[in-house]
Amino acid sequence: MTDAPLDFGDPEDLNRLRKEFRAWLVEHPLPERHLDEPVPAFLHRWHRLLYSGGWVGLDVPELYGGRGLTALHQVVISDELGACRAPGVPRIGYLAHALLEFASEQQRLRMLPRMLAGDDVWCQGFSEPGAGSDLAGMTTFAERRGDHYVVRGQKLWTSYAQYSGLCLLLARTDREGPPHRAITAFALPLDRAGVTVRPLRAANGDDEFCELFLDDVRVEESERVGAEGDGWPLAMTTVSYERNALDTGHLSKYGLLVERLRSTARERAGTLPDGLRSEIGQAYVDYEVLVAHARRRTAERLSGQGAGPESSIDKLLMTRAEQRLYETALQVFPEQLAEDGGEIFGEYLYSRAASVYGGTSQIQRNIIAKRVLHLPSSGQS
Repeated sequence: MTDAPLDFGDPEDLNRLRKEFRAWLVEHPLPERHLDEPVPAFLHRWHRLLYSGGWVGLDVPELYGGRGLTALHQVVISDELGACRAPGVPRIGYLAHALLEFASEQQRLRMLPRMLAGDDVWCQGFSEPGAGSDLAGMTTFAERRGDHYVVRGQKLWTSYAQYSGLCLLLARTDREGPPHRAITAFALPLDRAGVTVRPLRAANGDDEFCELFLDDVRVEESERVGAEGDGWPLAMTTVSYERNALDTGHLSKYGLLVERLRSTARERAGTLPDGLRSEIGQAYVDYEVLVAHARRRTAERLSGQGAGPESSIDKLLMTRAEQRLYETALQVFPEQLAEDGGEIFGEYLYSRAASVYGGTSQIQRNIIAKRVLHLPSSGQS
């Protein structure tokens, strides 16, 4: 968990929630993964178990299947799960908040309770072969034809689409308009004619990522989420949750390793090289900067401030903190390199992708330069 309690909200209320959840976890520990059970199937069982205890969608109104509490209550649960090294709350929270803000009332009443309960499994159709990091460059197009659209294009890096029934799909609906105002979102059933899902087998044997081919797929107007052109702000709402280390439980997980490194630095003060002690100190500083920034972002959300391009700052800070932390840990605990399935080594390998997934670090810097700092483009004065 984070080093100090979050300094907003009702501390007594949040402490009661922590104690209640810890007691529930004792009676409902993380189930064992069955032999040859696909990871998403295992995570779906965990999703349903968490939901049965009332721990999914705490900050979603009761009308839509949640508990009607605040974002801070859900953050507490994510923080506790990260601290006990359990999988986090199902990441449908990203999509749930996008639907809360942009979907029609009829869509919210129909989709959200089933999403939170795990009755419907969703994936995200955002990235494309030529627009993985820069969503504004997508080419998938939804042509309006009366009361429906016909969608043609391709999506890439769509996680676990082969296990999903619905996809929150982004497509361009205006070929001529400004890129950030020409994207529209749809709730697409993946069993629709013209949809092909093709898993991609990675070098480590995992098939988390998929390609999604859309060949003249009919999408009803009633399946559009929000108005035409709402796709970009909807996407920003989604990634703002994905990029907050408090929402994902990453912060408490990082905190455990930071404390382990600091403790080791004290115990081996006379044997650790000065340069390595400095690296541990820098990892701690990066972590604390991320903690402060995550708290600030959560406070902004509680005050009603919407998501914006500032989430790119969150992504860069989380990438820097995560990569430096695991790089340093491998230097401090080199035996992890020789261990079969060593946890730190596995996390290190996964951390290398942090500067790519969710938008590359280069793209995040471009967004900050253009949309946060309002710097001129190359060649402009």
